[in-house]
Amino acid sequence: MMERRMEAALLALIVGHLVTALEVPLDLPQPPTITHQSPKDYIVDPRENIIIHCEAKGKPHPSFSWTRNGIHFDIDSYPNVVMRPHSGTLVVDISREKADHYEGEYQCTARNKHGTAISHNIVVRQSRSPLWSKEKIKPIIVQEGVSLVLPCRPPAGLPPPIIFWMDNNFQRLPQSSRVSQSLNGDLYFSNVLQEDSRNDYICYARFPHTQTIQQKQPITVRVLNLDAINDTMAAFYNDTELFSEDPVDERKPTFLIPSGPSSSKMVLRGQVLEMECIAEGLPTPELSWTKVSGDLPAKRTSFLHYQKWLRIVNVSESDAGDYRCTARNRHGTVHHTIHVTVKAAPYWISGAPRNLVLAPGENGVLTCRASGTPKPLVMWAMNGIPIENSPKDVSRKVEDDTIIFTDVQTGSSAVYQCNVSNEYGYLLANAFVNVLSEPARVLTPANKVYQFIRNSRALIDCASFGSPIPKITWFKDSRSSTLDGEPYIFHDNGTLEIPIVQARNGGKYTCVARNTLGIYENHVYLEVKEPTRIVKQPEYKMVQRGRSVVFQCKVKHDPSLILNTMWLKDDEELPDDDRFIVGYDSLTITDVTESDAGMYTCITNTSLDHDSASAELTVVEATPKPAVVYEKPDPPTDLELTDKKKKSVQLTWIPGDEHNSPIQKFLIQYEDSLHHRGHWHNLTEVPGTTTTTYLKLSPYVHYTFRVLAYNDVGFSRPSAPSRMYKTEPAAPDENPAGVKGFGTEHDNLVISWKPLTSLQSNGPGLQYRVMWRQKAVENQWTKVTVANTTKFVVSGTPTFVPYELKVQAVNDHGDGPEPAIAHGFSGEDLPAAAPENVQAVVLNSTLAEVHWDPVSHRLIRGHLKGYKVYYWRERSLHKHNPHHMEKLILTFSGNRSHGLLPGLHSFSLYSFNVRVYNGKGEGPPSPTQQFETPEGVPGIPTSLVVTNSNSDSLTLEWSPPHDRNGHITGYTLKYQPVRPASPFGNVSYTVGEDGALISWEYLGPEKKVYVEYIVQNREGEEEWQKELVNGSQNFMLKSLKGGLAYKVRLVAKGHHDQLLHHSEELLVTVPAVASRQVDIATQGWFIGLMCAIALLILILLIICFIQRNKGGKYPVKEKEDAHTDPEFQPMKEDDCTFGEYSDNEDHKPLKGSRTPSNGTVKRDDSDDSLVDYGEGGDGQFNEDGSFIGQYSGKSSSRDNAEGHESSEAPSPINAMNSLNSFV
Repeated sequence: MMERRMEAALLALIVGHLVTALEVPLDLPQPPTITHQSPKDYIVDPRENIIIHCEAKGKPHPSFSWTRNGIHFDIDSYPNVVMRPHSGTLVVDISREKADHYEGEYQCTARNKHGTAISHNIVVRQSRSPLWSKEKIKPIIVQEGVSLVLPCRPPAGLPPPIIFWMDNNFQRLPQSSRVSQSLNGDLYFSNVLQEDSRNDYICYARFPHTQTIQQKQPITVRVLNLDAINDTMAAFYNDTELFSEDPVDERKPTFLIPSGPSSSKMVLRGQVLEMECIAEGLPTPELSWTKVSGDLPAKRTSFLHYQKWLRIVNVSESDAGDYRCTARNRHGTVHHTIHVTVKAAPYWISGAPRNLVLAPGENGVLTCRASGTPKPLVMWAMNGIPIENSPKDVSRKVEDDTIIFTDVQTGSSAVYQCNVSNEYGYLLANAFVNVLSEPARVLTPANKVYQFIRNSRALIDCASFGSPIPKITWFKDSRSSTLDGEPYIFHDNGTLEIPIVQARNGGKYTCVARNTLGIYENHVYLEVKEPTRIVKQPEYKMVQRGRSVVFQCKVKHDPSLILNTMWLKDDEELPDDDRFIVGYDSLTITDVTESDAGMYTCITNTSLDHDSASAELTVVEATPKPAVVYEKPDPPTDLELTDKKKKSVQLTWIPGDEHNSPIQKFLIQYEDSLHHRGHWHNLTEVPGTTTTTYLKLSPYVHYTFRVLAYNDVGFSRPSAPSRMYKTEPAAPDENPAGVKGFGTEHDNLVISWKPLTSLQSNGPGLQYRVMWRQKAVENQWTKVTVANTTKFVVSGTPTFVPYELKVQAVNDHGDGPEPAIAHGFSGEDLPAAAPENVQAVVLNSTLAEVHWDPVSHRLIRGHLKGYKVYYWRERSLHKHNPHHMEKLILTFSGNRSHGLLPGLHSFSLYSFNVRVYNGKGEGPPSPTQQFETPEGVPGIPTSLVVTNSNSDSLTLEWSPPHDRNGHITGYTLKYQPVRPASPFGNVSYTVGEDGALISWEYLGPEKKVYVEYIVQNREGEEEWQKELVNGSQNFMLKSLKGGLAYKVRLVAKGHHDQLLHHSEELLVTVPAVASRQVDIATQGWFIGLMCAIALLILILLIICFIQRNKGGKYPVKEKEDAHTDPEFQPMKEDDCTFGEYSDNEDHKPLKGSRTPSNGTVKRDDSDDSLVDYGEGGDGQFNEDGSFIGQYSGKSSSRDNAEGHESSEAPSPINAMNSLNSFV
């Protein structure tokens, strides 16, 4: 007794090790730990490689081995199997071998020098999706109202398939309280209706692992309504019923499944319990469920398939007992009781055993506490070997599900396996005992920042490790005193909890980990943020169709967090429609329609919290209104300034009446009472759907705001001004722009800039700090501060040198930002030198190229603009031309060394010089040089006169050209004959009933004028036809044929019919004349003939009908006697009378008759045969035997007709005619 008390005390002393199991850092020695493994029941896809996972960690990294079916699995003996590097995972390549060759039970072992861990047993099986066995399913014919079960019976697959019923169009068959699918996949009908008749009841099995679907052969179901058949037959047989069976009556329910008054079912704990009750009856029964021995677990219970299935998830022992399903209709009630037994595979009570880290000399315990039904068996192993076969250890004692360690020593590290099993399963867990001596350390990252919302629960981590286990101490801000008591809660794993955190709790926290081997401290930070709250929620709206609606959603949140706002409609995303406009704090819907009605939710969130609010929108029809009057909107009202900050403020307003024209935008203006009192300036514009906006402000301004609304008519009057908002002065936040440096004299530098406005000054005492220094020469900046000016002149500078410039804004509250460096030059002077090595190259008689050496940049003394060439024509080299002294200038921009002189005079002497110029002016000219242009093409003669012209000769006289451009050596004379134009003009035509009228104008002297014509595309086959016109200017062509196109032209001929002139060809199209046709249908003789034929046909039909009715009136006795006669005479086709009867199959049936020659009733395309309603193979419908054999169900005609059965009702007349043939 004393020994048990000591053990209990020891357990209580070391239970801390069980609760505070530590995660050993991977840089420290430790036994293996399985981190990932495949499931126990591992079904693989036969189309993919098999991957059996086994991952483990440890220090040193573990090695891996496998067993298969309890025998060592030599991976090297299987060329298709490889083990991943640094892992125990097996990869099986099935491209060369089937997957089923590798089925079996696998187990992985991970070991290092500190111990051995093993995985659970992994049963590898290949998924299977077998085909449905081929079978011929006969049609099912049932009477309306009875119950029916359509079996599915899918092939057994791995895993089992999912069953569903569909039709030929792959549409799911509708199910209801009358028709439903059972757990095994069969389709149950509580009672059948005629609408259930169809030929495509198809059961499908989907195998989820391979994603394949198998299909059963379609099932045909025909539902017959016998009452309707009997009513039809009774009308022709003196109310005698052909089918004596009674119609199906309404009845009380009975269960189709399960059978009998009671049944039993076993389910495992944690699994899903599914029970079903399917009843038949008429009318369709209603199902309900109750638990006899208690209440159904509401949160875990669901009813499926129209109350026919009862499902309970996550089953526990409390779910055992009796469950009753009840089926009822108006004719009665029936019950069935299902006794449920709950068994349990082993499960952990307080979790799997945890790893144990002990320092030498410490005590510890491993607990493997599990339960199950029946009670499971607990077995221990060490490093994969049963513990009873492992080496003895005096520090270890096994007590059923517990191992107690006392005074452990270095070298006692090992991995222990706990196996808990019963007949329904097993649990396998690895837990190591690691004996270490390690000083305390903190694993939480240093200087980590924790953020929490005010009034929420705050958890600050201090994950640590050490052996012995460290003790954690917390400090705030300073190390003056440890944290203790309210409001702090200290967890065993080192976490510090503040249940309701407040702003005062923010700050720096220090956690200190301490054990006998060392001390370690870590600093973290806690920030407390303001909660996100919707301060103005959206409100219920009722709006007329076609109008606009605005939902407000104003949010207050911590400014250091990023806010995101989204809107939902009926808990779904907003429609993708431009009519939905999401603003900063509002949702606007324009041109509202009925589909926009619903619940709208505003969801606003940050990275730490969120808030939401909803409002409903109701859309109503627009009420009739008088004529719409469009006006400017009313001014906005209730301007309010909120969220005031140094450089921003939020402005909110309420829009005025739109006056039937939607507001398109708002204009926001401000007045600066400090600098520009009485002057309103435009600040910004916002869309017409916005009523709140943030305004960016400048320091040192006294703001007053007003808002104007704008619609299609115009701007509203300004709103009433808001309250004044004064921003505090501040240092300038920008510097002057447009800083430039240039010189006005050769020895100065002018620095200019664009001044800041009063808004940009940010405060009183605005000045400008001007700074300059010579580039690449001076290091120090020369500074001067000026005010009320936009430039500063620096005197005494060298001529044209580069400077670096800066201008900074300053005021009484500080300096502006560091200004950017600008560049400029001091003043320019005229160039001091002329270009050298100037020469000219004559390219041709009118073009020369001038070359020179550029002037040194130092001598240019300014910005090089380019070079100018001065040139002039001294004289012509021909003695007859005068002198020319006009000077010309060509300018070549940029740094050039040559240029072209175009447009020169040929055979002339030119002079030229070159000068460089800068921004100040031109430099001195280069020495003047000359060049001569060669001879060129002479100009045109100055005159050309024709003299002494006669019929066969003329005399030409001309003068020399003005510009000879050289020595004239001769003249070239060119001439050509000129042919006069055609004298015909304005040729046209018009087509009338008498022919084609051709019109023209003729200006020639010839008298013989003809009109010629020919059919189009026959020019080579026929000759042109011609008509003499006798001096007229129009002519009627009457011989043209209708429907043809003609080419027409006018020609003028000389004395010997020589063709002198002709006009352009016209294309004349003569329309075809429609022939007069007689409509035969309107002729009297044709109408009379058709009437006579119709009368004859009618008389013949009447005679045939009378003869047929006479032949059908035979007494029943003669009909029965005729059965003994083996031959029957068929009806003759020529006189519509009956001959002898015959059963000869070669005889063809009578045309138009509905009775086949073999004596059976044959159905046509629109009538149902009575054979289909017969019971038995002989078709014996009556009890007296008088009609035996007359409606045989074995005829070939019936078989052939089954595939073409019509859905129409049987015709009573057709049935009468068919039966009269046998009377």
